Amino acid sequence: MLTTIAMSLMMTAGIAGPCSSNTACTGAKDSGYALQSVANHAEKDIVDTAVAAGSFNTLAAALKTAGLIDVLKSAGPFTVFAPTDEAFAKLPEGTVETLLKPENKDKLTAILLFHVVPGELDADHVLGQKTLTTVNGQRAEISKKWGDAMIDGAKIVQTDIGASNGVIHVIDTVILPETKSIPEVAEAAGSFGTLLAAVKAAGLDKTLTGEGPFTVFAPTDEAFAALGSTVQDLLKPENKDKLVSILTYHVIPGRVYADEVVKLKDAKTVNGQSVKIKAYDGKVKIGDASVVNTDIEASNGVIHVIDRVLLP
Repeated sequence: MLTTIAMSLMMTAGIAGPCSSNTACTGAKDSGYALQSVANHAEKDIVDTAVAAGSFNTLAAALKTAGLIDVLKSAGPFTVFAPTDEAFAKLPEGTVETLLKPENKDKLTAILLFHVVPGELDADHVLGQKTLTTVNGQRAEISKKWGDAMIDGAKIVQTDIGASNGVIHVIDTVILPETKSIPEVAEAAGSFGTLLAAVKAAGLDKTLTGEGPFTVFAPTDEAFAALGSTVQDLLKPENKDKLVSILTYHVIPGRVYADEVVKLKDAKTVNGQSVKIKAYDGKVKIGDASVVNTDIEASNGVIHVIDRVLLP
């Protein structure tokens, strides 16, 4: 699994072209960390640049434990939002020590990859985006708060530290990806009891807690209620195949966010059939259903909420 992540990291790193700007982003303050200019660090890779700074010891230890040192020393390029030692110290007591245990390697890897974006993105490019898709697969939000540049709630305190294989932006807080799987996120929402019961009856619960990623168009309890007695019939063991066909018609492979969905005319579902997509007047229709909420993150995909059950 880790090898797959590393390969994906290296394969996708060249998505964005190199940036040359050394200017700090608006609102980001010079933190005084021992990081020099882009020119002075052109010969060092991202890992060596961070180690030389002396302010990223916890990050370096975490990268080593996760087996990501060699990946971030490879050609890249990568953009790394690097939490300082003080940022890691802000986590609840014992969190870092727990993450560094061998049995938590996958969780640690997921967190670290949430701090890495493929390509070399300078501060101007970063601030020009609303979100950035990380190597973790999930998106991190870019914003400004009281004049400070932010990524997923963390302040970007220093920018554009150049390395031979990318660029580092320093942040004051560790940013945390969603760690719950699609069924766990749906259960926590409290509006998908029927969907979860159907997923279990169809034997798809283990699949949807797997690595994925998946994009799920999730009908609410109200959407299932509109089917009346049909739901109870579908939950009967003898109708399992039909139920599986319906549920997999709500799932498409990969992690497809709302801004990507609206560019599609149709999408091939896990069911094997394609579902029609139509965007108009700020609304989006998936088949006969309207999308009422979008981009709900899960560790293994993304959920879009719909108001009707799709029937293949």
